[in-house]
Formats: sequence, C-alpha cells, structure tokens
Amino acid sequence: MTHGQALHQRGRRNSLCRVTVESKTAPAWFTEALADRPEDRFLEVDGCRIHYLRWGDPAKPGLLLVHGGAAHAHWWSFLAPQLTTQYHVVAPDLSGHGDSGRREEYPREQWAKEIVAVGEDAGFVGPPMVVGHSLGGFVSIVAASLFGDRLAGAIIVDSPVRKPDPESEEGARGRAFRNPKTYGDRATARKHFRLIPPQPETNDFIVDHVALNSLHQVPEGWTWKFDAQVFVRVSLVPMSDYLANARCRIAIFRGEFSDLVPPETGEYMYELLDRNAPIVEIPQAHHHLILDQPLAFIAALRAILADWEHSVPRRARA
Repeated sequence: MTHGQALHQRGRRNSLCRVTVESKTAPAWFTEALADRPEDRFLEVDGCRIHYLRWGDPAKPGLLLVHGGAAHAHWWSFLAPQLTTQYHVVAPDLSGHGDSGRREEYPREQWAKEIVAVGEDAGFVGPPMVVGHSLGGFVSIVAASLFGDRLAGAIIVDSPVRKPDPESEEGARGRAFRNPKTYGDRATARKHFRLIPPQPETNDFIVDHVALNSLHQVPEGWTWKFDAQVFVRVSLVPMSDYLANARCRIAIFRGEFSDLVPPETGEYMYELLDRNAPIVEIPQAHHHLILDQPLAFIAALRAILADWEHSVPRRARA
C-alpha cells in the first residue's frame, strides 16, 4: 500500500491540545492510566494526514485500537496503558475524526487502508491484533477481509452485522451527528455531549475525558472535531459479506444490555464465521461498554489475547 512519506514527530509527546480530567470521583487506575502519556505521531495516507497515539515498547507484539463513529483515539487513552505489559499499543484517529485530516468521502475500505498503514508506520514486529468498537469494529471487519494476511486477528466490539446488513441502523444513528453545533465556550459545549445511542452514563469521569477531548476551538467558538460527512454512506459491499470473508481470526464482544448487538445478532455473526469464533458478553454493559465497564472489558480482552497467543485457529479462513 502506498501511504506517502511518514510525517513522524519522534519524541514529541503531548504536543497536541489535550485535556486531562481531574475528578475527585476518578479511581486511581484511571488517573494513573492518563498519567502514562502516549506519543503523538502522524503519517500521510492517500493524501490525508493521519494522527495516532502510541504507548509501550515497540519490541512487543502490536495491538491496534480503533474508535467508533464521531469518536477519537482518546476513547482508548485510559485503557491502552492497561495493555502495555504485553503489547505495543497504537490508537489512530480515522480520517474525519480527532486530530486527523478530512476527505471528500469516507468509504470503510479507505479507513481499513488507514489502520493497516498506521500499523506499518508504527513498526510492529509482526502482524498486529486489531480491536475495533462500533464503527471501528466495521472498519476492522473490512480490514480482516481485505488485509487479513497482515493481521494476527480482529476483535469486534459491539458492531452489529445484521440480516442483510446494519446500514439502516447506522444511517439512523448518523443523523444525530449531521449538524454539529458551535458553542461559545468549552464548558457549554461539554454540557451538550451525548452518547449515541443513548445509555446510562455511569462513569462521569470517563465521559468527561472523552467529551472534552472531542472538542476543538474554531474562530466562532468550540465545536466537535469530527466531520459530519463521515456518516454519509459510500461503501456498497454489505458488512455480512466482509465478515463471512474475513481472512484472520475473529472474536466478537457485545454488551449484555446492548440494543445494537442483542443475542440474536451475535448468533447471526457467529453463523457467518462458520461457528468458529468466540462470542464474549460483557456483563452489565451497554453499547459503549469500554466506557461503562472498562475493567471488565480489559479483563476479557486480556483473556482472549492470551488464549490466541497460545493456540491456533481450528481452520484457516479462505
């Protein structure tokens, strides 16, 4: 893949405008994780500047964390340090999100190329594992189908592949982001941050962290970093086709209370994978399970990754 000349910023830690949340209610594990500041790096992929965060030892196996729609790499910055004992961890901002550049359109195939290019730029010692939440799970499924020989596996986190596909649902959710507003100050903007789809916001300190890092200042005030065009459908291949043709290991995580991936959707995805993939339910979790049950998610992720390191697939996917 041609992704242009890397625009490395080696040694430039914390160079971007970043918000650290200080809260009396935040537990020690959270504040300690945020104190482990990542390195900011950039590269160019097909004419667009892509930003990513990097933690840990580059000599360790690679782990790529992919955020959801209208989100950004800092949805992972309180979780990535929990994984650096075993992994070299990277979290990109997909184009149209976070501190990455924008494109005229956003096919999922392009985003899949971006995460593979980020993995190459990060210098992983071998094929990385990819973990994608929501829209990031769809991107990971596409990458597993198109570039599965470059991946060690993909873990799909509450991304609904339905009969025939999840597009109608995503289009409905996307409408909530079509007209992002601008606010006079950051505090006012924060009050308007909402999780889509709605769910109980049980960990306010985490929601504050992702909300405040979702904003940037423009001449008119403060607004959200994402490009509203990221929800315009341009990918024509059904997600069910991509999932059925995945060319690397796949695991599926879902929240116990998720409306997007109920048990029957997990079962359909299981059938698409020839009943050859673990389906992991995170207890007491909704769609945004990395926010409401972060430690349960990390425990489940560690368990799957440890098992995959010491076993082989029952059969290689064609």
